[in-house]
Amino acid sequence: MKHDTYECFCCSGAFGSLFAANCEPAGLAVQQAPPVRRRTLLTGAVAAAVAWPAMARAQGAAATVFTGGTVLTVDRRFSQAEAIAIRGNRIVAVGSDAAVRAAAGAQAQVVDLRGRVMLPGFVEPHAHVVAGALVDSLMDHVGMTRFATTALVLEHLKAKARTTPPGQWIMGRNFDPSLQAGPASIGFAELDAVSKEHPVFVLNASGHLAYANRRAFAAAGIPDDVANPQGAEFVRDASGRLSGVMKNNLAFGKLLFANPAVKNADPVKALIGLLGKWGRVGLTTASELALGSLSQSPADWQVMMAAAQSGQLKARIRAYPFYTLGADAWDQAGVKPDDGNALARIVGYKLVADGSNQGFTGLQREPYLNSDDRGLAYMSIEDLKAQAVDRARKGWQLAIHGNGDAAIDNVLTALQAVSDAGVDMSRLRARIEHCSMLHDEQIAKMKSLKVSASFLVGHVHFWGVALRDKVFGSQRVQRLVRARSVEQAGIGYSLHSDFMVTDPNPLHMIQMAVTRRTWQEPQFVLAPGERVSVESAIRAVTAEAAWQLRSEHEIGSLEAGKLADFVILDQDPRRVDPERIKDIAVIETWMDGQQVFSA
Repeated sequence: MKHDTYECFCCSGAFGSLFAANCEPAGLAVQQAPPVRRRTLLTGAVAAAVAWPAMARAQGAAATVFTGGTVLTVDRRFSQAEAIAIRGNRIVAVGSDAAVRAAAGAQAQVVDLRGRVMLPGFVEPHAHVVAGALVDSLMDHVGMTRFATTALVLEHLKAKARTTPPGQWIMGRNFDPSLQAGPASIGFAELDAVSKEHPVFVLNASGHLAYANRRAFAAAGIPDDVANPQGAEFVRDASGRLSGVMKNNLAFGKLLFANPAVKNADPVKALIGLLGKWGRVGLTTASELALGSLSQSPADWQVMMAAAQSGQLKARIRAYPFYTLGADAWDQAGVKPDDGNALARIVGYKLVADGSNQGFTGLQREPYLNSDDRGLAYMSIEDLKAQAVDRARKGWQLAIHGNGDAAIDNVLTALQAVSDAGVDMSRLRARIEHCSMLHDEQIAKMKSLKVSASFLVGHVHFWGVALRDKVFGSQRVQRLVRARSVEQAGIGYSLHSDFMVTDPNPLHMIQMAVTRRTWQEPQFVLAPGERVSVESAIRAVTAEAAWQLRSEHEIGSLEAGKLADFVILDQDPRRVDPERIKDIAVIETWMDGQQVFSA
């Protein structure tokens, strides 16, 4: 049996193809991305405007003491404190109420936590915020995390149509009919019923399929007899008529760019806007694990620079240049590890060993269920080794995408070559991204090579049933996201959303790791032996994530001298029913000593 396959949309670098005709990324791509050295990201008048408030607060302003609640520091001992004091953008004291008040001074402002709980600001160690922000600014999220059924998606789109001026586009993203109950697909019939006065366009969660109504086809000038582009398809029904379904961006891109908003979207404004929303879930640090995929050039770094220089960013960004551009492109652009500052920084280099397990492109030791297909290697083992050794020797941390077990074999082979080349593996901090299907001997090899794991825990919750029934079978799926086994081996791990694969919600990710219940069958616990403690999962979205991003010296725990990034919750995640952790309310989020969200 041959499955329909698709790549990992985020990690394949496909974002740029969505916006090839957007004038902003296209304009950036023809410019040379200038080198930006560490701590010199903000320059001139903009630097003064942005830096002065923090300097003034740090040097002259009174401290602020938060007390009257629980402070979970997430330090090495997971210490619990009574109070914490900040001055400017730094933490100045953590400990007992009396000690913190004394350190803060008589002029300190005192904030009563009223029994609430403070944690370090949450850290998202694997997302795609630069390109993903542009998609998010244009398309409404209609995926499974919001709507369980296709009927609910269509009702939502109809509601939008009622409040949208005729002629304006209505666009949605992350729709997945394989998981959202309803028909196997949608097209003209369903989307014409949404509106005949608005072009309607819906992007599949895979990024490789899209659906539209007839008004959208007309707006793009697509005739009934349109020819299929090479490698793409305008899907037709049994009678040979267009259905409204499109495969590959070479087909649906024609509709996408008929929307003026897509052509003119501002990636800097979109990035600022996206991170401005994430404070509501307690995130204070985000990441870009495919830098360069938007403009298909090192100019993506300019987008980050511009956002940081605006003084409007409400979360930090840590970025990994993407391998598809070629190492020479990044070297010639002068981009180096640690370029930037505490707000926006280059961290490491991203390589990709395979695709997506649910898309049947993850590289497996054994064929997929009811198939003779084993997936795809995105890089040959020789290329993977060569690039890993080259980047590691030049001081780059390595983040290597590996979903299937055979892909993880290749990743570990490449990292063994790095070790054999004399690179200090402790300093390298190599990460396996997603790290989905793990065997015991691979965990032992990770330990010996000092490799950590970053898990897309949504694979368990959202796709667990599909991976069991359609992809791996009930036995092999038990190897999925082995967080507890990794932890017991003494290996650090983080949890991530892989935005836009899923949208980030750290409290929900904690719950997923603790309970391992699946969305489609809530009573089914996938590999119960891999459940972790609440404290372990909290570390995975704070201290461990910060360590993987080479930022543990400044974020990830609440300790004197670190940056004042924290979140205030209405309940302690350790004290509630694990099934309700995601329902804990985020009351406030603070980044760099400033409140960036208040409920």
